[in-house]
Amino acid sequence: MIKVMLIAGARPNFMKVAPIYAEMKRRPGEFVPMIVHTGQHYDAAMSDAFFDDLGMPKPDIHLGVGSGSHAVQTAKIMTLFEPVVLEHKPDWVLVVGDVNSTIACALVCSKLGIKIAHVEAGLRSRDRAMPEEINRILTDSISDLLLTTSQDADENLRAEGVPSERIRFVGNVMIDSLLEHLKIAENSTIREDLGVSARNYAVMTLHRPSNVDDKATFGGLLEALIEIAQELPIVFPVHPRTRAKMEEFGFDKLVAGSNIRLIEPLGYLDFMRLYSGARLVLTDSGGLQEETTVLGIPCLTLRENTERPVTIELGTNVLVGTDPQKIRREARASLASDTKRELRVPPLWDGKASGRICDELIRES
Repeated sequence: MIKVMLIAGARPNFMKVAPIYAEMKRRPGEFVPMIVHTGQHYDAAMSDAFFDDLGMPKPDIHLGVGSGSHAVQTAKIMTLFEPVVLEHKPDWVLVVGDVNSTIACALVCSKLGIKIAHVEAGLRSRDRAMPEEINRILTDSISDLLLTTSQDADENLRAEGVPSERIRFVGNVMIDSLLEHLKIAENSTIREDLGVSARNYAVMTLHRPSNVDDKATFGGLLEALIEIAQELPIVFPVHPRTRAKMEEFGFDKLVAGSNIRLIEPLGYLDFMRLYSGARLVLTDSGGLQEETTVLGIPCLTLRENTERPVTIELGTNVLVGTDPQKIRREARASLASDTKRELRVPPLWDGKASGRICDELIRES
């Protein structure tokens, strides 16, 4: 049997780890999975609630690293994770996404000679000012098995000189979680609690430092969004660091009285129920670009680049950057259109990526 350590650090990781863990538990003769939660997202709203919603057990190991600068957090994860690896001696460590936990745990394993599998390998924004881009590039360079979500990711890796035998196109494990939980999310009463009905509101998420740490950029975004909200109410679950910046800049007063409704962060199922009924989604997240593509919901990505170009080429995503004028224009164009774009789901975004990931681990073991 193959002993696999699954690393979960931040909220986007949990939706990727959950279906892989569940698939491994369905194959007890082949896998012994262990969940390691680094504690990079450490409060209940950003972490524990997601484990409950996804039906995941409590982590086998919780490192409890908490917050810190990129250097401090990465170093702390490495220091705490190394003795865990030495004690449990896994055959594989599986890391997902592009957060600090991903690169930190991969580095530890690389130096100890433990095999590393990277889920969501090969994604590239071409923007090295993004900490996540550095994490992606470095993790891919030291991983033994590169498990990709889309064919452009394969091309990126080959262009960087990665041998084809290390690359496996398995599809998008985020969509496994989405399709598995969409029906369950119908039990959520979040729409009723907020007094909104399907396709009569927009949903927004905003958390990237490049958007919320700069007062001028953040203010420009909010002014454009306040104007859009006059035509369609916007529900805005506010990330803790975003809320802190809003208060620091006095933007909570700017939003007060507008048609933007600030709410606390939501659990996985409540948030899925909320955005799946939206007429429009505005976000700087990566995962939402993918989920809205599969659901056929128009999505405006508030970034200058995306590591998920397939959501633009085949999906419903439009890259609008942070230019208030472009955001207003594209939002109005979306709201004025009564016709849905033809729904084209990228290859292998079919809810079966977890099975393919497990098959590849067996093949390589």
